[in-house]
Amino acid sequence: MEKLLSTKEIADFLGVNEKMVYTLITEKGLPATKITGKWLFPKNLVEQWVESRTINYPKPLESAFQVPHLLLIAGSNDILLDRTLPLFRKKNPDFVALYGNLGSLGGLKALRQGLCHMATSHLADLDGKEYNFSYAATELEELPAVVNFCRREQGFLIPKGNPRNIGSVADIENHGLRVVNRPLEASTRLLFDQELQKAGLDCRTVKGYDREFQSHLEIGLEVLSGRADIGPGIHAVASLLDLDFLPLGWERFDLLIPKDGFFAEGVQMFLDLLHGGDFHRIAKDLAGYDLSLSGKMVYPQQSS
Repeated sequence: MEKLLSTKEIADFLGVNEKMVYTLITEKGLPATKITGKWLFPKNLVEQWVESRTINYPKPLESAFQVPHLLLIAGSNDILLDRTLPLFRKKNPDFVALYGNLGSLGGLKALRQGLCHMATSHLADLDGKEYNFSYAATELEELPAVVNFCRREQGFLIPKGNPRNIGSVADIENHGLRVVNRPLEASTRLLFDQELQKAGLDCRTVKGYDREFQSHLEIGLEVLSGRADIGPGIHAVASLLDLDFLPLGWERFDLLIPKDGFFAEGVQMFLDLLHGGDFHRIAKDLAGYDLSLSGKMVYPQQSS
């Protein structure tokens, strides 16, 4: 049972004198019970009574779109995105632009809750022919607009010169390699799990499988330091850290945007940036990027 307060205690709690307490009982419905001739007040019910009579109650924000001059992007990690946000801020100094590294699945959840304007994702369907739409249909009440940010090359980061002579994922077991991994919410983690499964490897027996890091760059640094022999990541990181790269293929890295927020000022300014020369020059300095679809709306492929 919740704590019962005496008349004096409830008067102190409400900041009134004791005589006023009796008036509140009879005229305002203050929750109270009489036991052995004394009034007692359940504290939790009194708190609810006060809250129900509160006026000018602060209304919580329903969506990030209600905040002016703010752009929030959440989801999958990417080097080119990291370098594009400062460009956005430079061109739009009145805006605060922030990124939350939550992984692709985390980005979709943030989008569903109205906590960001755009989610970044590269979630591949099991057949590898399409990205993001099936996951968005599961996580969101309504399919979002999908705009491509870039295409990028995924694979595995390995030490310079490939001293362990790594040729495939199967060598993780064959050579007793130490791996490093991404969190569960990351699409790269899902891709890694699929590759392990194709190679017939049990992740429970893979050394270092549970060592998780939030970004592609952190994975690269673990390989560069010698604390890991191989880790899933993008080509751009291998190039930046002078590591070797074992390619798996190219993937689509998309921006998912709620349809009712697509024409928000910050969103449109960011999408405009993807067609500009400055954005393309940034990407040109990085390996493993293809901008042929950047800034273009993407639609699900029609099944034949």
